[in-house]
Amino acid sequence: MPLLAALILAAAPPAAPVGPVPILAAADAFDRAQLTKDRAAMEQFLLDDLIFIEGSGKRLGKKEFIAGWTGAGDTYDPITLIDRTVTPLGRDAAVVGAEVNLCGTSDGARFCSRIRYSDTFVRADGRWRVAHVQVTRVKD
Repeated sequence: MPLLAALILAAAPPAAPVGPVPILAAADAFDRAQLTKDRAAMEQFLLDDLIFIEGSGKRLGKKEFIAGWTGAGDTYDPITLIDRTVTPLGRDAAVVGAEVNLCGTSDGARFCSRIRYSDTFVRADGRWRVAHVQVTRVKD
């Protein structure tokens, strides 16, 4: 039995400074809040001094980020994350990113945008919060 335990421990990846399960659970919940237009959840996730760099390169903040996801005539399709990455930045910060085809309707018109995003999470008051979001449009 000790040999089996040693083999299992040797095969296990080293622990990351930012546990991958908690940060990914927070990132999934943040994505879900956006897609379901959950304003209250987004308010809780986003730091008040959020920096949001939209696809055009323009710098915006928390108010504009939430407004962009909560338009009255907007709906979003389920998404599939492509090439998801987690980059730990120490014990209390990480960048979570992915590529996604974001599709849905806006004021009755169908849209689809291929984007790559990076969300920078920091642990504040014992929970993961978003400090910075950057979106890059991907050309097909």
